[in-house]
Amino acid sequence: MMKDFTRLDNLLKRFVEEGTNPGCAAAVMQGDELIYHGEAGYADIESGKKVDVHSMFSQASTTKLFTYAILGMIYEEGKFLFSDPLSDYLPEWKNTKKYVTLPNGAVETAPLEKPITIRDAVAMMCGLPYCMVPAVDPATPTLAAMSRQMRELLKKGPSTIAEEVRVMAEVPVMFEPGSHWQYGFGSEITGVLVETFEGKPLREVFQDRLIKPLELEDADTFARPWNKDRIVTNYAKKGPGQFEPMADFSALDPDSVPAGARPNLLISARDFAVFMQMLANGGTYKGRKFLGAGTVAMLHENQLGLAQMADFECDYLAGYGYGLGFRTLLTRKYGHNGNIGDFGWTGGTGIWVEADPVEKFAVAYMHNMRPNEELYHHHRVRAVVNGIML
Repeated sequence: MMKDFTRLDNLLKRFVEEGTNPGCAAAVMQGDELIYHGEAGYADIESGKKVDVHSMFSQASTTKLFTYAILGMIYEEGKFLFSDPLSDYLPEWKNTKKYVTLPNGAVETAPLEKPITIRDAVAMMCGLPYCMVPAVDPATPTLAAMSRQMRELLKKGPSTIAEEVRVMAEVPVMFEPGSHWQYGFGSEITGVLVETFEGKPLREVFQDRLIKPLELEDADTFARPWNKDRIVTNYAKKGPGQFEPMADFSALDPDSVPAGARPNLLISARDFAVFMQMLANGGTYKGRKFLGAGTVAMLHENQLGLAQMADFECDYLAGYGYGLGFRTLLTRKYGHNGNIGDFGWTGGTGIWVEADPVEKFAVAYMHNMRPNEELYHHHRVRAVVNGIML
């Protein structure tokens, strides 16, 4: 029976009409078919260009999902175990230390009780926050030390993620690996592990393992002559309906940074929904197997205990746990009308993607704004889509 997506159309239009975001798109897939695509508002306000099915949004953190899925493929090839010490593949991490606070309040370094494992890095339990640029007022000794490393590295010009991961190995981590959850640098470490196993930059691995095989025509990690007109402008929200263009350092051209620089995915809602549908299907898309169903289930199995959940939980993430790179729904009691086990993640300019492994459908919603007001937008989209699909 055909689904009626009128309510989702109305929601996207309302977002723009009420000035909550400048432009947005949503795609829903089921059974390897695109069953809905809707859009509203502007890809570029100044030129009057509207969002359409080919609009490519800057992903920021949802880029990681490609990395984690590819790591699952490499795992199935027997090249590593998640219990392996990180230093087995990245030797500079062999002697990493941690910061400890003494009873008198003094901070000093100490050896780790156990080595950082690949699981610690992938599940964001390695004890390193984000540090893409040096922090002005670092909140922890670890972030201060990371900022010093990044400051020195950036003096040499644009860096690769492999260079960043190498210098951060000298930084004492915030806590004993595995004991807490800290969103951040684990994704860079994971990306460099993939590069190490594949012997090429991560953005090239994206192309070879996912973008080309899944036939994602509106997906890239660079702004190029043939796709620049599809990349949406990011805006800073100054008030309802008031948006100013932002400098978007993620939509870079290939001549501006080394090939091994941190990749940022630029992709349409439709193409991201294809990727998520492959995962919703248990790793298969249009008859081609990318991952085993057990591996997909492993990637979104909750890895967090009580201590780590205390670090993870917030209003936006209420009801979810965190797996090997994907958040996963554990309970509906906080206001989620989907199925237990729904999994996905979020990107910083307004991206929300989720796969339902029970009914086997996938959703990608995108807008182009900071602050992204994710709780307001994403939870409404989630409620409407699940109301239609279930």
